[in-house]
Amino acid sequence: MSSLVVWRLCAQHRTADAFTGEGSARRAGRWNPKGIHVAYCSETRSLAALEVLVNVPAATVLFDQAWAMVQAEVPAELIERPTRFPHSWRATPYGEATQDFGATWVREQRSAVLRVPSVVVLGEFNYLLNPAHPDFSRVRLGQPEPFSFDPRLHPLPPPWPMP
Repeated sequence: MSSLVVWRLCAQHRTADAFTGEGSARRAGRWNPKGIHVAYCSETRSLAALEVLVNVPAATVLFDQAWAMVQAEVPAELIERPTRFPHSWRATPYGEATQDFGATWVREQRSAVLRVPSVVVLGEFNYLLNPAHPDFSRVRLGQPEPFSFDPRLHPLPPPWPMP
């Protein structure tokens, strides 16, 4: 049986509920409206970091708290790989079409994991994990590992005069 390792980057104090979907249900996301529980993961650690980076309100957030990276090993047969997405899937800000797409997947319980394209890096993928799906228990969750962002990402004044 083949499997895929996916990565979730979250605040250290949130690792206990990293795969419950509580955060996405409270705030909503590109692929889920409020009230729908999914855990967002990425196919690589670097994509997980970029997804966080583009979604924080200010770069200082990257350094104001401790972060953790958690892996999940997903049996390949649990992953739904759609070939079609709403035409507006890359829109920023995202709209209801992608949220409805994800909500329908959760409500229909079609699979435990859904592969969706990354808006941040075309050609790479994120994975939505549905913690309410009966097969979610087959996903093996790893232990949180400390993660830190490179200090060069910290907002500093540029070394040259601004025009």
